[in-house]
Amino acid sequence: MAIRILIADDHRVVRQGLRMFLQLDPELEVVGEAENGEEAVRLVGLLAPDVVLMDLLMPVLSGIEAIGQIRSRHPETEVVAMTSVLENDAVVGAVRAGAIGYLLKTTEADALCSAIRSAAAGKVQLAPEAAALLMREIQVPETRVLSGVGSLTERESDVLRLVARGYANKEIASDLNIGEKTVKTHVSNILGKLGVQSRTQAALYAARSGLVDAQDVAAHSHRDG
Repeated sequence: MAIRILIADDHRVVRQGLRMFLQLDPELEVVGEAENGEEAVRLVGLLAPDVVLMDLLMPVLSGIEAIGQIRSRHPETEVVAMTSVLENDAVVGAVRAGAIGYLLKTTEADALCSAIRSAAAGKVQLAPEAAALLMREIQVPETRVLSGVGSLTERESDVLRLVARGYANKEIASDLNIGEKTVKTHVSNILGKLGVQSRTQAALYAARSGLVDAQDVAAHSHRDG
């Protein structure tokens, strides 16, 4: 079954360009386009896409605000932030809002298709530059990190380790010899206990708490899907 994609960008020529080359891949299907953040949130509710490609500099409702609303209302839809700027506030804001990926608009077409597949499979996908920046910038009080991770069950900790290393749900299920639905339940519980909106944030928590090596997250967040 094709991965359903919503393109959210305020420039029509960008949307057309993205649609054109994404449609060349038989595994990807563009189901809609939004020209502002508010429309993106509305269309996610109507079209239930698997992945949203979200420009951050959007009119009416900013990309970061739109990501937050989409993730809280439609947690089954993953969002990949796409932007021409690599600024601390933009990267941190997008990830805090719940984006699973962060890509620059200079990303090659093949890498973008790979990132979409990764996002649909639940893999953390960050531009290498964004991963390095996040490791420096995400500041969560140490006590909150440790208490959040400390509240996880042993199995949830196992799942979080693999999430942080860039595993998809299917791979986690295979590795731990459990069902894919069970993995989804564990991931949902992990996000709830850590008080975060995305697997990317959970992966950063895992690194901050020492559950995985910080380099693991940076290295695997941009590996091919």
